[in-house]
Amino acid sequence: MTSTWVEPSNTATALLLLGRGSDPATERGVECPGDLPAPSDPDLVARATAAKAALGTKVFVLGHHYQRDEVIQFADVTGDSFKLAREAAARPDAEYIVFCGVHFMAESADILTTDAQRVILPDLAAGCSMADMAVLSQVERAWEVLTDLGVAADTVPVTYMNSSADIKGFVGRNGGVVCTSSNARRALDWAYAQGSKVLFLPDQHLGRNTAVLELGYSLDDCVLYDPHKPNGGLTAEQVRDAKMILWRGHCSVHGRFTLDSVQDVRARVPGVTVLVHPECRHEVVTAADQVGSTEYIIKAIEAAPAGSAWAVGTELNLVRRLALAHPDKQIMFLDKAVCYCSTMNRIDLPHLVWALEELVAGRVVNQITVDADTAHHARVALDQMLALPGVDTPPPATT
Repeated sequence: MTSTWVEPSNTATALLLLGRGSDPATERGVECPGDLPAPSDPDLVARATAAKAALGTKVFVLGHHYQRDEVIQFADVTGDSFKLAREAAARPDAEYIVFCGVHFMAESADILTTDAQRVILPDLAAGCSMADMAVLSQVERAWEVLTDLGVAADTVPVTYMNSSADIKGFVGRNGGVVCTSSNARRALDWAYAQGSKVLFLPDQHLGRNTAVLELGYSLDDCVLYDPHKPNGGLTAEQVRDAKMILWRGHCSVHGRFTLDSVQDVRARVPGVTVLVHPECRHEVVTAADQVGSTEYIIKAIEAAPAGSAWAVGTELNLVRRLALAHPDKQIMFLDKAVCYCSTMNRIDLPHLVWALEELVAGRVVNQITVDADTAHHARVALDQMLALPGVDTPPPATT
């Protein structure tokens, strides 16, 4: 049986989402300091292969699941953001960690690896719009609001892995924990054992979906803090009554999926199973058949019977890769339109070739570093996550 994959229709923003443009609202806008190879260079694959071979065990290349296939082929390990950061920490002999992902992921790798290792992001413009929705000064101001209302002492900050090192550091300094999409419930169980409220950063949808669907809280128990409004746009009574204070942040990819998308695919494909990521909106998650992290989605598709039909609500590069890897199943993108992670797609083959060849020449480019104080407190929050029940033994401490 051949693959039934059908590419979603193009849109006016498709070139941007492929990394061939700029978006000042969501990107850091930093240009590489050197000359990139032309995308049309027919020798790009050969050049990347040669540079990686020349570096040998000195380099370890990480590829996020949402990365382009042209880059993934050179990854030593693929995975979600936390798995990749831990894989980097488990390779202390690798002098260079080339992280094909986005900025916060490279920061986490720098926090978890040794001081002797250098983490490189092939394109510094590969940021994360969700992570950038929670700025340290805004979060500190929110904490002042909670303090003034007399609830900060009973509030435990929890930040999603998809946040900056600054935010992880804030959480660590204030007795909180980091979570991933796969252990959010365990993190929240721990948090509610420490206090009566949670400030959840920066993805409102993951926080809301976990609190309501897994912990049994009501939507009324959740309030949305908007950092652009006085006191977050909330009354003192709303804050005091809330169990979950959600930050007004979201994933630009998963936030695109709508209830109409779910209803449309059910009408078009009888018997389809709708599988979505918990970063999707609450109404999308409740209308889906299954919800889970990126790793959950991959395992669910792998375990599915031949002939089954799946509509998957997550980043398009991953959905396409799953469809082509499982031609005996009908796997489709939940939305009809192209939906890449625009900043993840900034890492393309020319950037990877440039970064590797610079290392071969003895020049370290685009190194990502986290200052010692921030790294220490971020590590406290990460270690607290690693100590949660059901989480594997943590990687070695940095030196």
